[in-house]
Amino acid sequence: MRFRKQTPGSQMPEVNLVPMMDVLMTVLTFFIIISMTLTGQQMVNVELPHSVTGAKSPDPKADLPQSLVIGLNPDGEILLESQPVSFGEMAQRLQAYAIANPKGTITLKADRSLTYAKVEQFLDQLRKIGGDRVFLAVE
Repeated sequence: MRFRKQTPGSQMPEVNLVPMMDVLMTVLTFFIIISMTLTGQQMVNVELPHSVTGAKSPDPKADLPQSLVIGLNPDGEILLESQPVSFGEMAQRLQAYAIANPKGTITLKADRSLTYAKVEQFLDQLRKIGGDRVFLAVE
């Protein structure tokens, strides 16, 4: 019987999947560990202001009339239609808007440099005069 001698270059290449699977499992483990640490972060030494009352936001699919836009500039001045107004004038316009639009909403555009406490105080004042459907505008 004659046997053929196999040359080193004539063998079929063999694909070894074990190293590739090791790399994939390492990457997967890395992403799982990172995602678990990011979701469990807690704030330390942060005291958030609190509000006495609160309300659920209305259904976004509901047919709502046009919103009344109220602004707060960096100096804390109240703006209606881009014009500075006093709190009393704003309260009168808000009450008139609430009577004309019982399901109307208010959009508050507060400057980002204002403190959270100042915005929260303004929201409480709005709620006292009838602004219980207030949205905060963000970019």
